[in-house]
Amino acid sequence: MASITIRQLDDAVKAKLRVRAATNGRSMEEEARVILREAVEEKASKKGLGTRLHELFKPFGGVELEIPPREPMRDPPRLG
Repeated sequence: MASITIRQLDDAVKAKLRVRAATNGRSMEEEARVILREAVEEKASKKGLGTRLHELFKPFGGVELEIPPREPMRDPPRLG
């Protein structure tokens, strides 16, 4: 496995990494590995927004909406 060294890392970034690692029950080094792995991973599926929203709300059940009947179009306004 390869190793990298990150120089000139802002103190604020390091502090946030420390908090994030502790929240996830990981070391800072492991948290950095996870972040880097997720950042370079290719997304397996390119699902559209509608599909993702449907999957997100599917466990809550659906709603059947009444579709109103179509009415004839009105005449366009007369200009002039």
